Amino acid sequence: MACDLTFDRERLKDEIRTTYGRVAEEPGGDFHFHRGPDYAASVLGYDRAELGELPDFVTAPFAGVGNPYLAGTLPSGARVIDLGSGSGMDCLLAGRQVGARGEVIGFDMTDAMLEKARAGSSAAGMDHVRFEKADISRLPVDDESVDVAISNGVINLSPEKPQVFAELYRVLRRGGRVQFADIVIEAELSAAARNDIELWVG
Repeated sequence: MACDLTFDRERLKDEIRTTYGRVAEEPGGDFHFHRGPDYAASVLGYDRAELGELPDFVTAPFAGVGNPYLAGTLPSGARVIDLGSGSGMDCLLAGRQVGARGEVIGFDMTDAMLEKARAGSSAAGMDHVRFEKADISRLPVDDESVDVAISNGVINLSPEKPQVFAELYRVLRRGGRVQFADIVIEAELSAAARNDIELWVG
C-alpha cells in the first residue's frame, strides 16, 4: 500500500540516524527493540557459535527482526548487498558464505554504525566486505550487478518503499534474489498513525 505521507521525510531520516547512532554507541541502552547476539541466536535462529567468532562491537548493536539466512545459503562467489547494514553483523556472515571470491557491500546512513561495521570487517580480515554511506532508496550500484540483496528490519523504516523495491529490481541480475526479514502488519493504519514520526522510529 502506498502511504500518503505528509511529514518531513528528511526529519524522519534524521530521527532514525539519531536513534541508531545511539544504538551503535550504547547497545545496552534503553530502547524499545531487542538487540545483541543472544537475542539473535535464541530468538531469530542465528548460529551462536558463528556469532561468537565475530567482534563483540559488531554483534552487540545488532537490532534485526529476523534472519534472512533462513531463506537460503548465499552462493559462493556471489555479489551481495545489504540494505541498512547497521554494525555489519549480517554482512560479515554473508562474507563467510560467499568467500573471498565474492563481494559484500553494506549500505547504511548512520555514521556511527558504519564506523563499527568498517572496524568489524577489518578485524575479521574480510577485505571483500565493505560498507558505504547511502540511502537505500538510491543505491549507488550498477544495473543488474547484484546476485543477492539482503535486509533485516530496515525497509519498514523507509518512507520511500516503492522506490526501495524499484531499486532492488534495477540492481539485481536476472535470476538474482532478495532475502529479507522485516516488520509487517495485517491491519491498515490510519493516516494519523502513518504520519506520526514517533511511531516510525519508536
